[in-house]
Amino acid sequence: MTPEHPPLLDPPAIDPPPALRQTLAGDYYVSDAVFAREQEHIFENAWFCAVRSSDLASPGKFKKVQVGRESVLLVRGRDGLLRAFLNVCRHRGAQLCTEPEGEVKRSIRCPYHSWTYALDGKLMAAPNIASLTDESGAAIDRYRYGLVPVALTEWLGYAWVCLSDTPPPFEDVIAETTRTLGDSDAINRYGIGGLDVGHRVVYDVAANWKLIVENFMECYHCSSIHPELVGVLPEFAKGVAAQANIGLGAEFGSQVAGFTVDGTAGFDRLPGITEEQDRRYYAITVKPAVFINLVPDHIIFHRMFPMSASRTIVECDWLYTGDVVSSGRDVSNSVELFHRVNEQDFEACERTQPSMSSRAYRKGGVLVPAEHHIAEFHEWVVSRLGA
Repeated sequence: MTPEHPPLLDPPAIDPPPALRQTLAGDYYVSDAVFAREQEHIFENAWFCAVRSSDLASPGKFKKVQVGRESVLLVRGRDGLLRAFLNVCRHRGAQLCTEPEGEVKRSIRCPYHSWTYALDGKLMAAPNIASLTDESGAAIDRYRYGLVPVALTEWLGYAWVCLSDTPPPFEDVIAETTRTLGDSDAINRYGIGGLDVGHRVVYDVAANWKLIVENFMECYHCSSIHPELVGVLPEFAKGVAAQANIGLGAEFGSQVAGFTVDGTAGFDRLPGITEEQDRRYYAITVKPAVFINLVPDHIIFHRMFPMSASRTIVECDWLYTGDVVSSGRDVSNSVELFHRVNEQDFEACERTQPSMSSRAYRKGGVLVPAEHHIAEFHEWVVSRLGA
């Protein structure tokens, strides 16, 4: 007997009305081939926020960071400068540092054949090679055979790296960051580079990095899964994201004293911010993998590290003035608010990820009006992939 409603083998093509916009197809979130193209064309060609500079404060401190398909080594030199190199020995290609972070005394030594490099990347020594000369007998250029450098710049207290041979202007990153605030100097008033890390949480999220970006960019879900956040920012119950209100942000509720889990007072206002910035929350997405959340007394700074099509590491820093951190003041009320937001968001993304491979999402879904700005992100991804 033929069922009245046969099973849906393939959803019909979506032709949404103007109020709805089509999303990326599900394959963009699960395909290893798409992820490989993203690594090559997005993460290895854009400025990538790698590490908080203060984490590598003293000479010899290093951290290993995955950027696209490359392992990148960031190390503080004896001259005080922070540098980045590909984490690859020039001899036979062994990975130099296998630990995620640590400290070396004077040099970096390959554990395979003991080729040794200075902290500025110069080749210092190689066993059983007395003079290190070329075929003509001249001494080789020790920087030419040194570690392969990676472009690095520092901004907002973080080290940003770019693997491209021709990195895009970093001014583009700054412009994107300031566009959401509607004021080119607004970000500088928070003094983010001079703040200290008061707390850090590393989240291992079983979801594609784009789902996390999309979730952060919209607030259509806020009233559904973020009761604590809506309690502090009641206008979020309307489903309109702060990023959609260029230069306006979202205002604290009239009975809310601070950006804390229970709405109680936090800390003194950051020096430099204006009356207009006080009692407001601003959210910024810096493509491809950074979220910046600005509130009057602290900053919440997210960095994403896409590991596979279905796994993303998110490192979140809560930044406060040095006085707050050095005095040991209790930051748990402000940390707990966005920690709950993070857990709620990441649970939602993990709930979505398995459905990206469903035939129901083969042609994608739709964006409602409050989410239309996500379409710009989708267009950006597609343009970078040349699809």
